[in-house]
Amino acid sequence: MARFRRPASGLDLKSSATDPVSDADREAEALIARELAAARPDDGLLAEEGSHAEAGSGRRWIVDPLDGTVNYLYGHAAWAVSIALEDADGLAVGVVHDPARGETFAAARGRGCTLNGEPVRVTSAERLETALVATGFGYSAERRRFQAEQLVEVLPRVRDIRRGGSAALDLAWVAAGRLDGYWERGLKPWDWAAGRLLVEEAGGATRWLDGEPQGLAAANPRLLPALVELVS
Repeated sequence: MARFRRPASGLDLKSSATDPVSDADREAEALIARELAAARPDDGLLAEEGSHAEAGSGRRWIVDPLDGTVNYLYGHAAWAVSIALEDADGLAVGVVHDPARGETFAAARGRGCTLNGEPVRVTSAERLETALVATGFGYSAERRRFQAEQLVEVLPRVRDIRRGGSAALDLAWVAAGRLDGYWERGLKPWDWAAGRLLVEEAGGATRWLDGEPQGLAAANPRLLPALVELVS
């Protein structure tokens, strides 16, 4: 937050000219990695900006220190910190923290999902034509072209589409009932790990989208089959 809406430092590019990283991403990841190493030295770590540790405990943390970097750099308050823990049984803990709004979405396997400590649930929407759904766009021009063509088919079939720019926040908002559904292709584990558990612990469901690149869809269990069919 100290760097938000201030001139960026250490600005660099990753996969394309539209995929930036800055010192805010790197320093947030370094802080999280240090804290986890101190508290859980035997756990593994997989983080977006390259931090990595092998697991000796059977547990691994999956971290996106700043999901929504483009929003962050442009001063848009739609970015978050995403941290998940996985073990031999799958996702065990998920937290998406939205510093700009002071909101923390949290879930633990079998214990439900909360927003700032209060339980939240997915919506009960059953029809696509009244569903508010979110998606995200890739960084390559070719993938964006495909996604634009897909929107021509999807938009007339739903209430409306939102494109927030942070997969972690989109999934958290599905969990909290602020969106009815979400889909996106080309995600990395740190984009979806925490958010996926939030949705499932809030009474929702998720499903992988086949094809290349693989994708993820999320909604309540009644709406999800129709959403998957539409975006597949």
